[in-house]
Amino acid sequence: MLYPLSYEGPWLRGRDGRRVSVVRVAAGGHAYHDLVADDVKVLLVDDDPVILKLLQVNFEMEGYTVMMANDGLEGVEMARSKRPDIVLCDIMMPKMDGLEVTRALKADEETRGIPIILLSARAQAFDIQEGKDVGADDYVTKPFDPLELLDRVKDLLEARPPGS
Repeated sequence: MLYPLSYEGPWLRGRDGRRVSVVRVAAGGHAYHDLVADDVKVLLVDDDPVILKLLQVNFEMEGYTVMMANDGLEGVEMARSKRPDIVLCDIMMPKMDGLEVTRALKADEETRGIPIILLSARAQAFDIQEGKDVGADDYVTKPFDPLELLDRVKDLLEARPPGS
């Protein structure tokens, strides 16, 4: 069961302007805080339609506005034109891989402040370090736990300076 509460963060506001968040109560009465991101835009960039659909459903269920791109080039163009609040990007894709996407967005003054989470089956320490070296804010290996991914997104968004 979800109960609305107020949240004092700068970026979470409902469509009507009210602050939004919820507390989820698990079986046994344990309560934990979970943010609902009503006007937060998430850009998902992946060439796998199954992964895109899984991510879309999970983020929309939490109240995020979801945009999707099927390759890296489309992802960069969409990030520049739509200005998402966060980007989740696969690494191995056609036209432009996720590392190139990250480099391009972090090199652009208009998009460098957008947090980027790379998603990849490449799980070696070298791969993870390479992702962070090109500017990724986080790196999640596939297969991933959708709830953990939602938590990582929330943490990155909460860590952003107000107004960014």
